[in-house]
Amino acid sequence: MGTMSEQCYLGVDLGAESGRVVAGLFDGRSVRLEQLHRFANGPVRVGDTLRWNVLGLWQGIQDGLAAAADRFGNRIRSVGVDTWGVDYVLMSATDELLGLPWHYRDSRTTGMLATACERVPREEIFAATGLQFMELNTLYQLLAMQRDNPALLDQAQRLLMIPDYFHWLLCGSRVVEFTNATTTQCYDPSRNDWATELLGRFELPSEIFPEVVPPGTTLGRLRDDIAAAAGLDRIDVITPATHDTGSAVAAVPTGRTGSCNWTYISSGTWSLMGAEVPEAVTGPETLAANATNEGGVDGTFRLLKNIMGLWLVQECRRAFSRDGRDVDYGTLTRQAAEADPFVSLVNPDDPSFLKPPCMPTAIRDFCRRTGQPEPDSDGAMIRCALESLALKYRAVLEQIESLTGEPSEVIHVVGGGSQNELLNQFTADACGRPVVAGPVEATALGNVLLQARATGALDSLADIREIVANSAQPTTFSPSNATAWDDARNRFDTLGG
Repeated sequence: MGTMSEQCYLGVDLGAESGRVVAGLFDGRSVRLEQLHRFANGPVRVGDTLRWNVLGLWQGIQDGLAAAADRFGNRIRSVGVDTWGVDYVLMSATDELLGLPWHYRDSRTTGMLATACERVPREEIFAATGLQFMELNTLYQLLAMQRDNPALLDQAQRLLMIPDYFHWLLCGSRVVEFTNATTTQCYDPSRNDWATELLGRFELPSEIFPEVVPPGTTLGRLRDDIAAAAGLDRIDVITPATHDTGSAVAAVPTGRTGSCNWTYISSGTWSLMGAEVPEAVTGPETLAANATNEGGVDGTFRLLKNIMGLWLVQECRRAFSRDGRDVDYGTLTRQAAEADPFVSLVNPDDPSFLKPPCMPTAIRDFCRRTGQPEPDSDGAMIRCALESLALKYRAVLEQIESLTGEPSEVIHVVGGGSQNELLNQFTADACGRPVVAGPVEATALGNVLLQARATGALDSLADIREIVANSAQPTTFSPSNATAWDDARNRFDTLGG
């Protein structure tokens, strides 16, 4: 890798709270990001349902493309989209959108996992998919539609995951990218194809699931009308790892590609914690741990667990704001640092925290049910959430190490949550491992650098990680206070975590 004239790759990064279009400016040795346009995202209540406003997001993307054209013009090489997993759109034979896509927190899937396991045993679902059991998975969303609106499902000619739908809008492609396909619990990692036999047992239409392509696939050129409206050339549309965690893990600044002796946490609304493995791990131990195998770059898998993450803190802040205490995350973290340690703990993955009307009330209720003091201040509430997350990370680390058979020497924390220095220190202390925090922008970096690799500017996943290491300045947190955290872990184990 050597220096070259700076090339521009556009990353569209859609998260649970906002979306943005960023430029990745790559000179052959390092990459820098420039945010061009940011726009709101979030669930939209339609009647008694939660949906995604994909048309509003599409307008935000187009506005971002126009901003990119104004700023970088003909230096732009390509564009690619990443989002969260599990959610999808259905399209008709004439490419019409069949209804607004559902939000994964919609309540229609409540109880659907248990119902599904009555039809097909849990062990057989896992054997066919290798995926963690969560009611928000695409499989249970489709089964809820089969129950509630079979006529609409019958009209569907094609299913696209959310990022793949935006790629269709950009260039007309009709495929699903590998990393997002593996979040559905409709994909068989051992066959590297859709789990058609399992879908047939559920009487779901496997013919609506399209071709699966790997990250880094050039899907086509920007549609004429979209290019003209934005003022762009007909640039390439290149799929990154469309599941945002897949792109984030590709940008972990480690020289240990292909090794299981490091662990990652992609930290944000959700915390996804795991190891990069060369093939899916689908034995009975993985099922017992309720771990998951999600696709990665170059045919790797991310053996991981989904943890509720900073959703607890985000929802507490939202509740505090409704009550007239509109404070930023930095202030809340300082208040948490000043609160007494280990007063109250919760299991972050308790179902009561998935979509409560009021998160502080849900946390107080959990503490009361488990015979603990209720947090008596905003700082105590946030400290409870952060300490509990760190202890959950420790439990998951032990599970991942057991499954891979290899001890983890370091934990890499990437994504927005890597900015929370208190949580980083708690994680190092709880897990007894150094924590390397950063880059914050791992998802966007992985997105644009996978595009760069597809154009021939980089050769390998190791090259991508070297570029990130050249471009970012991670911070290391060393473990301490082991005895207090060991004692807290013993308490945490009694809470179902």
